[in-house]
Amino acid sequence: MRTYSAKISRKTCGNNGTMKHLERLKKMLNLAVKIGWMTKNPSDSFKFRFEKYERQYLSKRELEILEATTFTRSSLEKVKDIFIFSCYCGLSYVDIKELVPDQIAKGIDGINWIYTKRQKTNETVKVPLLPKAQEILSFYLKENDNPNSETLFPVFSNQKVNKYLKEIMEQLNIRKTITFHSARHTFATTITLSNGVPIETVSKLLGHTKLSTTQIYARVLETKVSSDMLLLKEKIEAQKS
Repeated sequence: MRTYSAKISRKTCGNNGTMKHLERLKKMLNLAVKIGWMTKNPSDSFKFRFEKYERQYLSKRELEILEATTFTRSSLEKVKDIFIFSCYCGLSYVDIKELVPDQIAKGIDGINWIYTKRQKTNETVKVPLLPKAQEILSFYLKENDNPNSETLFPVFSNQKVNKYLKEIMEQLNIRKTITFHSARHTFATTITLSNGVPIETVSKLLGHTKLSTTQIYARVLETKVSSDMLLLKEKIEAQKS
């Protein structure tokens, strides 16, 4: 039931998490119908109701503040670096955690690219490294204090990373609920779309199979709308002259 409330205090699924589980169940029931185990899917008439919410990301100014800040605690500094790396390449937490040197190679443009597969979807992802991402990568390749480690970055557990990110945002007076996943939104919105990268390219960089998924991550900012309309105005005026 949508209105169910646990009698004892424990972490439960929110509405959207519940809807995703029900979507997966419906797919399994459809499969059962397809192979003849069932004659009809009892969930056919059920409508999934997802709640819309604003996805948090860092603005250009907030990202600049984060980059310019050095933390005295090494744990916060490491989380900051890896978060910024994700802001400039769009990789998810688990994909960065499992990133190995063999997945970095020279691309057709002569710069380093990440060649990997998303663990979530098994989709191939090819991302050219922007200068800031390359700078962080080079630092950790040089400063690797665990030569036996196959992975490139010293990544804490997802729970710890999000805990440290909360501390970081509090210290910087950034009043947003920022998790590691916010880095992908920052990449999609602040780094790429806001700088004129087509949404089709952003979708490819994020490893999405459908453009509609990218449209959930990314948003067109007012500044981008203003910039695009200014260019349109200039083109119209040029055509008249």
